[in-house]
Amino acid sequence: MSPDVMPLLKVEQLEKRFGGFRALDGVSFHLAPGEVLGLVGPNGSGKTTCINVISGLYAGDGGQVVFEGQRIDGAKMHKLARRGINRTFQSPKPFLSLTVRENVQIAARYGHAGGAPVDLDALLASLELDRHADRPAEDLNSAQQKTLDLARALATSPRLLLIDELAAGLNPAELHRMADRLRVLADGGMAMLVVEHLMGFIDRVTDRVIVLNAGREIFEGTLAAATRDPDVIRVFLGGAAHA
Repeated sequence: MSPDVMPLLKVEQLEKRFGGFRALDGVSFHLAPGEVLGLVGPNGSGKTTCINVISGLYAGDGGQVVFEGQRIDGAKMHKLARRGINRTFQSPKPFLSLTVRENVQIAARYGHAGGAPVDLDALLASLELDRHADRPAEDLNSAQQKTLDLARALATSPRLLLIDELAAGLNPAELHRMADRLRVLADGGMAMLVVEHLMGFIDRVTDRVIVLNAGREIFEGTLAAATRDPDVIRVFLGGAAHA
């Protein structure tokens, strides 16, 4: 990031404990407008916990989260959505009895971050959900429900989008289209923090990655450089404790 560009998001020495377990142990990073940052690491390394704290699902136990120059740690999720931060979940929980269109309309109405309203028909078409717009969400398969989860987040016009394992369950063609869609959003200025295990997807989508292990950052840089880093290789191939 250029020194002349103010970070959209700054995470400084973030901590989260569950009893005696430190899920996050002093994690720090920044994210600029239009940048896509990947969070990778073994299971239990703190990736989803990091998103949960930033999005307001969990309260942190130390450090701070700064968005557009103001501290937001401790703020509730619905308030953060209206400030321009939204997310997807590993396991989407749409309103099952409502249609796809109704799910997205509710998000747009109650979570919109301001500015021009989103063209919901165009949004559904861009994610290939237009053909399912009048179907109840409970009739969708798991990949379609994940895409609906993304549509609901985008309906609020976020400036920062937190993505938690969106690619799981998508077939290769769907992965390709989803990666292209996310890059278009980033090119339009949206910042993204992406948690994902599929390295091919991470490679297509991200500008750089943070590698976590046992709640601590062990690498920051491009994915290509990460694959050559001895500490990263050790964590993924053995010899390190996986918390």
